[in-house]
Amino acid sequence: MRERFSDQLARKLRRLRRSKLVQQQLPAAATRVGHYIRLMRVDRPIGTFLLLWPTLWALWLAGEGHPDARVFVVFVLGVFVMRAAGCVINDFADRNIDGHVKRTRERPLATGAIRPWEALALFAVLGLVAFGLVLTMNPLTIKLAFVGIFLAASYPFMKRYTYLPQAYLGIAFGWAAPMVWAAQTGGLSELAWLIFIAVILWALAYDTIYGMVDRDDDLKIGVKSAAILFGDLDRLIIGLIQLAFLFTLYLIGQQAELGVTYLWALAFAAANIVWQQYLIYHRRRDDCFRAFLSNNWLGFFVFAGILLDYTFTA
Repeated sequence: MRERFSDQLARKLRRLRRSKLVQQQLPAAATRVGHYIRLMRVDRPIGTFLLLWPTLWALWLAGEGHPDARVFVVFVLGVFVMRAAGCVINDFADRNIDGHVKRTRERPLATGAIRPWEALALFAVLGLVAFGLVLTMNPLTIKLAFVGIFLAASYPFMKRYTYLPQAYLGIAFGWAAPMVWAAQTGGLSELAWLIFIAVILWALAYDTIYGMVDRDDDLKIGVKSAAILFGDLDRLIIGLIQLAFLFTLYLIGQQAELGVTYLWALAFAAANIVWQQYLIYHRRRDDCFRAFLSNNWLGFFVFAGILLDYTFTA
């Protein structure tokens, strides 16, 4: 009887110890997952939207309002995966810099919460997933994907060598346009390259505004950016780039034979740009960041104009 009681007691104690161990491990595991979520910026989707909108512009224009469902799914998933991969490799490249910048000092790689080799492994996995998606497309799209992967992997290192990493970001983001066009139509056209140019101009403008947030810190640590290059002329040059962007969007509409609905969308986009210029007037960090975030609406306005124009003229 005593042996049976002692056996039961021992089993209860073992279960209790396992329960306590699980309770101790669960918070640690949740914290670990949280670090990876932050590393991939899952909690900050603005960058995903800034890549998604031009991808959708190109997809709807290439499909003349009726994009292929398979291409749509592949590229939307690809946007989320590649944006996450881009954030991972960006933080890997900046792991020794981010700790000196107010906005980035708490990033997982900067604090040591995630080790560099773990970030590289995650980048490799995300890259393989993205490439697996694109393998379902035609040969031309697959060839273009190699360039896209190179651009995504090399962009974070550009700020060490050029004052225009923002333009390189535009090339990396804009490369989605010819890829989408190739996947949808099997070839490339002048319109695809117009979208590519528009995205470069857009990214150069909004990422320079983003760079204004970190300009003081970047000057201290020697990081290059367009915000530093433009100096006191930053607002004027950003405004000129935004005007060139709007004009390119107008040319896209003319080339695609879009109508009044699209022009109304461009009017909303222009109003958004005026709002951005108002926000950055005093170059305050918080207002510059708000101006950067408002580009999500600009991208949406353009897509809504394309979508509605095709819908009403079908």
